[in-house]
Amino acid sequence: MSEHRYLTTREVAELLRIKERKVYDLVAEGTIPVCRVTGKLLFPRGLIEAWVDASAEFKGDLEALRPLPPVVAGSHDPLLDWALRESRSGLATVYEGSLAGLEKLSGGQAQAAGVHIFEPENGGWNRVHIARIPGLTSIVLVEWARRQQGLVVAAGNPLDIVDVTDLVGRRVIPRQEGAGSHVLLHHLMEKAGVIEAVAMFDTPASNETDVAHAIAGGKADAGLAIESVAHQFGLGFVPLVRERFDLAVWRHAYFEDPFQRLLAFARSARFTERAAELGGYDVTELGTIQFNGQR
Repeated sequence: MSEHRYLTTREVAELLRIKERKVYDLVAEGTIPVCRVTGKLLFPRGLIEAWVDASAEFKGDLEALRPLPPVVAGSHDPLLDWALRESRSGLATVYEGSLAGLEKLSGGQAQAAGVHIFEPENGGWNRVHIARIPGLTSIVLVEWARRQQGLVVAAGNPLDIVDVTDLVGRRVIPRQEGAGSHVLLHHLMEKAGVIEAVAMFDTPASNETDVAHAIAGGKADAGLAIESVAHQFGLGFVPLVRERFDLAVWRHAYFEDPFQRLLAFARSARFTERAAELGGYDVTELGTIQFNGQR
């Protein structure tokens, strides 16, 4: 078979395993991509291959068979970030928040996404939001860790902040819309009846480290983040919710080497020690499949 960019009628017939006469019939019907140059029929190889792929019939999820870049998107987690590097998984990261991660997953721009989206309608995490986003089929939801989520405050908690009602009149730094922390804080303030009374900064923090930086630098009084970030910066921490942080993974990517290497490393003693050092993590159920199926 020629490696030229354009195929002849004979080469197309060989590729499709049909007679040349059938190729001419397809051209006459206008159903096959073709170029007419100086009275000769030439067939763009890339378009012919795409034409064949587009005609595939499959009762499963064709979208799930797309080649995926070796990327983990979604929400940032310090333990996950460290494990991805130390396991030599080969997976890169793009942290833009939980909902943005699911969008990248749906668009085929990532193999997995870290998510921690509270779902008050069922008191759970993440699964309802997966169902809401078109294209997220054949997804495996793998538990990564239970994390202590709460308010990060100045060291010693000088303002005596004990819950979200104490945020009224304080300088609060929010997370970007679509982040799991944004969804949770909005829910907690609404439930406490203070959502209209708490003034947020106009510019949100893009990750939890930025929340800690703002508080450590005296620019903000409080913000929602996980306990390990507060420990890292020597800040105070007011626990509010024990959340579940999951990895939403395309099912076929789950079984491939990069993700399996990450999971294997997460079962090591070194990983467990690191989780304890960071603080605020419970990795007892790491690897538990919270959802596995095609909708």
